[in-house]
Amino acid sequence: MTMRFGDFAALDKVDLKVRPGTFHALLGENGAGKSTLVKCIMGYYRPTAGDILVADREQVIANPKDAHALGLGMVYQHFTLVGAMTVAENLVLARDDVPAIVDWTREKTELAAFLARMPFKVPLDAKVSDISAGERQKCEILKQLYLKRRFLILDEPTSVLTPGEADEVLGMLRAMVVAGDLTILMITHKFREVMAFADEVTILRRGKLAGKGRVAELTPDDMARTMIGAEELTVQPARSGQVGKPRLELEALRALDDAGAIAVRDVSLTIKSGEIVGIAGVSGNGQRQLVEVLAGQREAEGGAIRVAGDLYHASREEMRRHRMSLLPEEPLKNACVGGMSVADNIAFREFDRAPFSSGGFWLNRAAFRNDARKKIAQYKIKTRTPDTPMAALSGGNVQRAVLARELGSKVEVLIAANPCFGLDFAAVAQIHAEIMAARNRGAAVLLVSEDLDELLELSDRLVVMFHGQFVYEAPTSAVDLTEIGRHMAGH
Repeated sequence: MTMRFGDFAALDKVDLKVRPGTFHALLGENGAGKSTLVKCIMGYYRPTAGDILVADREQVIANPKDAHALGLGMVYQHFTLVGAMTVAENLVLARDDVPAIVDWTREKTELAAFLARMPFKVPLDAKVSDISAGERQKCEILKQLYLKRRFLILDEPTSVLTPGEADEVLGMLRAMVVAGDLTILMITHKFREVMAFADEVTILRRGKLAGKGRVAELTPDDMARTMIGAEELTVQPARSGQVGKPRLELEALRALDDAGAIAVRDVSLTIKSGEIVGIAGVSGNGQRQLVEVLAGQREAEGGAIRVAGDLYHASREEMRRHRMSLLPEEPLKNACVGGMSVADNIAFREFDRAPFSSGGFWLNRAAFRNDARKKIAQYKIKTRTPDTPMAALSGGNVQRAVLARELGSKVEVLIAANPCFGLDFAAVAQIHAEIMAARNRGAAVLLVSEDLDELLELSDRLVVMFHGQFVYEAPTSAVDLTEIGRHMAGH
């Protein structure tokens, strides 16, 4: 399979064979070509060259409908269900042959009989908006099985699930594969899931086939080395230093979401210097609004924030005085101006101070570029020049540039929100190392992440957030994964 976009080869003569009745994992860093490959299989793209064989017969898949007719289905990373409709309505209306007038009594009887044969159980009459993320993911998979898809492509299927839900869903799918009812190709970045559920793995790197093999004959280190090639990973420093005085304090903090509903409900938390506190939770439980209040992007409705004992209102002057840094989610949207240069973006914090300006308004562009060149080298930012627009950089390099700006001088408080989402292996290793180094130098770190493995690796203390409240707290060394999963699901 070859797929070109102009002069850029997103896929370069990639071979992939998925044997029937197997669970096959597809690995690769961000931009390796995984999504392009499955979009070619599903008919969203017409490949530049190459062939698709289904059951040993060459097939032309011009669009998703052709793929569906061959029994190929895909469960996407983000839900495609209609929240205002019931589970039964979502299943029936996904069919190609929906009648003009639906006999719901007959349809529900047939759906109940279908569910009786399935390993998943979901409430047919419940609105999708009222069920948990785990149940929604089950609905997405059930929809494909209801539509008689025998080959399922799963795109990061557990990114919105608790650990218990992830193991339950993948375990059930694995049982269907073993029974011969299903064949699965799963895109994932979690080695634990590959080792636990997959039979075989194919690894892409920069649009080319980098390796493949039986999972039983490989280790996570083998797969990681194949993914990154010759690139050296940043080594994370060991945890060191002493926990100091309280640095960041939240006191009964309350915030609303965009619709005016309460998103953060009177939460209180103290983070000391030299400590990383991780906030776990399924997306949509108030984490985003909490970070936006701390970043000055959203007004608090009540409560107080204190930094080093002083009341904090997220002004630029307060951030400077307290040496507060932010690694926000979606950095190109929340931390950068895409049309401005890398040098300008790196200078945002200090542009109105010497040596970057005279009198607070006369800008010294040479100083911008000199500082940017040093930080580009130090943080391994891949850019043609310091004058390249920020929007032209890859996701990993945008985050590296934000790192260079936010961690380039002394930091006493660091707020990081999903700092590694969608990034490649090398960028993740570097960001983790920088966060740990900031902690070891005495910074108080609040790490909000939907990746529980990331939180367990970095945090000293773990807090679970559900429906805008902190519902569980424990030292990371003493946490119980089952208990964390239960609290993440609201039980």
